[in-house]
Amino acid sequence: MDENILYKRIAEEIRQDILSGKQKAGSRLPSIRELTHRWNCTTGTIQRAYQELSRQGLVVSRAGKGTHVSSDLNMKQFQVQIPLRRASMVHRAEAFLLESLTSGFGLEEIQQAMNLAMDRWRTLQVNEPSSANPEIIRFSGSHDMAMVWLSNHIAETITSTTLQLNFNGSLGGLMALAEGKAELAGCHLWDIDSNTYNEPFIRKLFPGKKMLMIHIANRRIGLIVSPNNPKGINRLQDLTQPSVRFVNRQSGSGTRVWLDANLHQFRIDPAKIDGYEDEKTTHSEVARMIAEGKADAGIGIESAAAVYSLGFVPLDEECYDLVTYDHLAERSPLRDFIQWLSSNMVKQTIENLDGYNFSHIGDQKLLDV
Repeated sequence: MDENILYKRIAEEIRQDILSGKQKAGSRLPSIRELTHRWNCTTGTIQRAYQELSRQGLVVSRAGKGTHVSSDLNMKQFQVQIPLRRASMVHRAEAFLLESLTSGFGLEEIQQAMNLAMDRWRTLQVNEPSSANPEIIRFSGSHDMAMVWLSNHIAETITSTTLQLNFNGSLGGLMALAEGKAELAGCHLWDIDSNTYNEPFIRKLFPGKKMLMIHIANRRIGLIVSPNNPKGINRLQDLTQPSVRFVNRQSGSGTRVWLDANLHQFRIDPAKIDGYEDEKTTHSEVARMIAEGKADAGIGIESAAAVYSLGFVPLDEECYDLVTYDHLAERSPLRDFIQWLSSNMVKQTIENLDGYNFSHIGDQKLLDV
């Protein structure tokens, strides 16, 4: 990410921690070195973030003593600013909306564009333990268009509840769940030996635990290609053609597990695929690369191809499940979310997504590992 943008994001996250009371007046903030590791950026970026917060009167930095939340902070003054800041954000959003409408884009296209842009930010989100908020369900796992839809619509029925998405791959989601950094993981990991999805991996990662699998959908996976498929890419073997540029998913993602297993099965050498090492974190990013002409083909789901009006060559159907601890599923708001998944409202509206079979959405399976 451009560090001219990143420093503002870091400053805003710390600012919100202070305004919410997570960081108290006088408390010491993480060192510059800690934050450079956490955000994977330069020390200059962190220094700019702290300088911005100092300018706002929120923090004080002293040589040799670190950075602290200002001890004479007037919280009432800053609380008054929150509605003004949100009103300003709505004003900016309306200006963007008006500009886009004037340029000939429809409301649905604009909404899709915002969802895709937010997907990119979610892959950069730092998912770490935070103060528990009973109204937030922390999701971590594989990128999926249906999860984006659910996140956008959950508050319509379950008031004040937020589904907070962090896309870091199927394996990353299960690890976040195991480490207490998420309440819900999303995965589609194929086990080639048993020809089943997810359960073998859950049993390996959560020994002695009671786990709950909640089915979301079966979805079509295949090759995302340029419109009209000008290079005739119809099977995995075609990826080795010298003229084909490929874009891949990252290691640890369910899509990458599926691809590597099939390359092995068909005896296709990854080294002969131009772009095999070019990894993207979401299906949307893969599709965007092809839409921009930076690649000829990528591996992904049909819904991502449809959003960009790209071609799609179906190769298989995979199972996408949510995973959580059984005891967490008995508590609100996760309990309410799981019940909502099986509602007629969800089933009737989510089925419009391309490339999915939602006939068993909400079905549950208890694993006494």
